[in-house]
Amino acid sequence: MSGGLLVAGTTSDAGKSVVTAGICRWLVRRGVKVAPFKAQNMSLNSFVTRQGAEIGRAQAMQAQAARVEPTALMNPVLLKPGGDRSSQVVLMGKPVGEMSARGYHGGRQEALLGTVTDCLEQLRASHDAVICEGAGSPAEINLRRTDIVNMGIARAARFPVLVVGDIDRGGVFASFFGTTALLSAEDQALVAGYLVNKFRGDVSLLEPGLDMLHGLTGRRTYGVLPYAHGLGIDEEDGLRVSLRGAVRESVVAPPHGEDVLRVAVCAVPLMSNFTDVDALAAEPGVVVRFVDRADELADADLVIVPGTRGTVKALAWLRERGLADALVRRAAEGRPVLGICGGFQVLGERIEDEVESRAGVVDGLGVLPVRIRFDRDKTLARPIGSALGEPVEGYEIHHGVADVRGGEPFLDGCRVGAVWGTHWHGSLESDAFRRRFLVEVARAAGRRFVPAPDTSFGVLREEQLDRLGDLVEEHADTDALWRLIEGGAPSGLPFVPPGAPSLGAGAPESRGAAPDPAPQSPEGLDFAGSAASRGEGLEIAGSDASKGEGLEIAGSDASKGEGLDFAGSAGLGQEAEQHVDQEAL
Repeated sequence: MSGGLLVAGTTSDAGKSVVTAGICRWLVRRGVKVAPFKAQNMSLNSFVTRQGAEIGRAQAMQAQAARVEPTALMNPVLLKPGGDRSSQVVLMGKPVGEMSARGYHGGRQEALLGTVTDCLEQLRASHDAVICEGAGSPAEINLRRTDIVNMGIARAARFPVLVVGDIDRGGVFASFFGTTALLSAEDQALVAGYLVNKFRGDVSLLEPGLDMLHGLTGRRTYGVLPYAHGLGIDEEDGLRVSLRGAVRESVVAPPHGEDVLRVAVCAVPLMSNFTDVDALAAEPGVVVRFVDRADELADADLVIVPGTRGTVKALAWLRERGLADALVRRAAEGRPVLGICGGFQVLGERIEDEVESRAGVVDGLGVLPVRIRFDRDKTLARPIGSALGEPVEGYEIHHGVADVRGGEPFLDGCRVGAVWGTHWHGSLESDAFRRRFLVEVARAAGRRFVPAPDTSFGVLREEQLDRLGDLVEEHADTDALWRLIEGGAPSGLPFVPPGAPSLGAGAPESRGAAPDPAPQSPEGLDFAGSAASRGEGLEIAGSDASKGEGLEIAGSDASKGEGLDFAGSAGLGQEAEQHVDQEAL
């Protein structure tokens, strides 16, 4: 059996995904056959494997870092927020329905522990090491009983745990100590130590604090990774990073021609696969920004309407904010617009949706001769084709079925004038096609922009992954990390009081001893085309989900309201009045 490690975090967005990828790249460069793993992921950024399974995009990126083909084994449970406080549940790469948190935590999540450990064991049987990524924080004490992605999987596999903290946020020492002190004695025995992420400045100034942390917890710090700009690595839901300005904080290179090209991406609600525009941001002279106001489209040379898990909701949002009218005007004026997946759907004439929003028939923007009908079966594919005279590869993740009734063919969609629409994600990563597309955009926009002839998105991605490997190799104690992966957590790690609070009578987690969860296969959840594929035994929407029960998935951003509605946050003040004790304030 191979060794392994769980990379946990003090918070969401602490850097677990990139640290996991960096460790995978460091190991594979040492000749270690390594695989990534995340038992349960909550994200709107997903990918389709060659076997037609949908997994988190971060795990696909980590597989690339490990130089292995991504599979459903690497992310057996994927939760995709869809509004109305419910998520679509994707099991072993296939959707089985919508579920509320109460439905998910009412024994369903625990039942999946055997399945995710089976997946992990299959990876361990075929690899020298498996690097697991946790979710959110392992110290979400209200959710520990049903946890299958943090300490639940670590304890089932007996994996050591490395806790990552983002020092750029501040309070990293308190976060490390508090995370450890809120775990049970059994969980603490697996927490080997810490890794500081995003440090700026002189490490010697940090060392006294690291020494005191060791004295308080008996655990060492395995490395201090410096802040690295412009990594551009796929995240679970990193829109907050992107909205700071240019996509992924990328440094815009000088244009190859005389002009720059400005790209505006409409920040629609429940935006999915916004990584589609990363390849554009990698082009010298292309400036990519997310926008949410109509006036921000005025100076854009290209407007992109991206994918979304809520097509009808996104359409209403575009209309409410005046963006819909601006898009229709752009189309009439012959100014470039690109719709991808859900964005393609809203540009059409009509949407018939009895699946996602259950809104029935809704008028689209009418700038493309397309009618969309939502099917209960999701299309998951890895198409290969050509467009604009160049080869293109992509991937499809959608319930909408397009009936194209005119225009010029464009991938699986169409083009009318300077408006393009397609369901294909990832098409802009095809270098020759991307350059040809940008030439068309520049011509229609009247810009003297010339794509650089040698930009390779694949090469740039490899360079970024190598940078992650370099960060680990140069700034972490890799010999000590390898001992963890190979031999497990050090013995005799001290208990840090007070430990996990009692969860009530019969709860398995407390300050005292707790039995290890048995990795048994769950009844009624045989993923090989039986109950799970039909959504049986999973408390699918129509029960708690239809009542709008609060969505709080273990280890996710949902408990903070993140990842559920990326844009259009009007009404937050009203919600505050409802949920805040104003008299106490």
